[in-house]
Amino acid sequence: MNRYQAVLILLSLHCLPMHLSGVDRQGSANANAHYVGSVVCQTCHPQIYERWKKTRMANVVVDPKKHPEAILPDLAKPDPLVHFTKDDIAFVYGSKWKQRYFTKVGDDYFPEPAQWDITNQVWRPYFVKNGTDWWAGLYPPNNFSRPTGPTCDGCHSVNYDIKTKTVTEWNVGCERCHGPGSEHVTRPSQTNIANPARLDFVSANDTCIQCHSQGQPLTNPIAGKYYDWPVGFHVGQKLQNYWKLEEPKLGKTTFTHFADGTAHKNRMQGNDYVQSVMYNRGVKCSSCHDVHGTENNALLIKPANAMCLECHGPGSPNGPHTSTIQEHTHHPAGSTGNECVGCHMPEIEQTIADVNVRSHTFRFITPGMTEAYKIPNPCTTCHKEKTTDWAKQQLKAWPNVSPWRVAQ
Repeated sequence: MNRYQAVLILLSLHCLPMHLSGVDRQGSANANAHYVGSVVCQTCHPQIYERWKKTRMANVVVDPKKHPEAILPDLAKPDPLVHFTKDDIAFVYGSKWKQRYFTKVGDDYFPEPAQWDITNQVWRPYFVKNGTDWWAGLYPPNNFSRPTGPTCDGCHSVNYDIKTKTVTEWNVGCERCHGPGSEHVTRPSQTNIANPARLDFVSANDTCIQCHSQGQPLTNPIAGKYYDWPVGFHVGQKLQNYWKLEEPKLGKTTFTHFADGTAHKNRMQGNDYVQSVMYNRGVKCSSCHDVHGTENNALLIKPANAMCLECHGPGSPNGPHTSTIQEHTHHPAGSTGNECVGCHMPEIEQTIADVNVRSHTFRFITPGMTEAYKIPNPCTTCHKEKTTDWAKQQLKAWPNVSPWRVAQ
């Protein structure tokens, strides 16, 4: 048996009758391709597949009956927030910052009202209150009246069908980013599969933004339900035809944004990034991240400083306009303050309680902006015992930088 015969056998086992007639997908010559599942990709791409399998993208949704080790807290220890057992859990969601638990009732999944704060090792309530998400007031105020299909599952799976409530596979599989692969596994070619690396920067970044953003479908409700993910979108199409990002209201803090337009909510990397100079210059998410798997935090291709310094070395036209990084940061080598992300990607976007993720506008938020708009700045976020006035005076004393730009 040759490898193509093996692929065809796997294809017959894993294909779903989901065709994309008339799909306008860049990178794929045949619009009638259907989804086949990541295991089929393993035959021709074994090394990439093995790396991907170890990522959180490939393991965000786990069945604890198959993998009991996926449940991180000890459910045998009583807690007033926890009224479910491991036998009630159909799926575990998450393993880095927080972990949530989903119970199956009929053909729907529902979130339990307690979540595990992994960083602080404590239980916290889980319920989306009115005013903290656009859809909250459109559903009854009870977790078991809020199925995860409309609110979660479209991004945590491949090819979620809103009619049948079925998926080709759970987790962020190959076809979540490359589109349906049946034509490609039958006739491997660059022309019959979507590849973000070959798409224009808008379409390439939309591959990530489809899930790493807060927004709403252009049409809502859909069949009587309100969806919090871009229903109908497939990689290579124009995301703007399916999805609108939550927009900031400059000068006003909203449930998604600070008053300057920086996000303060989790899963808003896309909302941030489209505002950045890097996005406008055509930089792709994949310029920094390799979702197939790396040894670095956040799936960075290289450690953070090394990644930034590929384009922003001392003396570079892109800046910083100093002879060394230390002259730019005014912090010693090896210190947190000397890391590019410390000032340009501060951890100010809440994922749970006091645990934050990094912003992606790459703007430096000044102490003056903190005073005017209540936006956390990287100086006093790190130097917690200091005041914004102290930070302003420090920045004004730095040579080779504009006191008007960094301090006001």
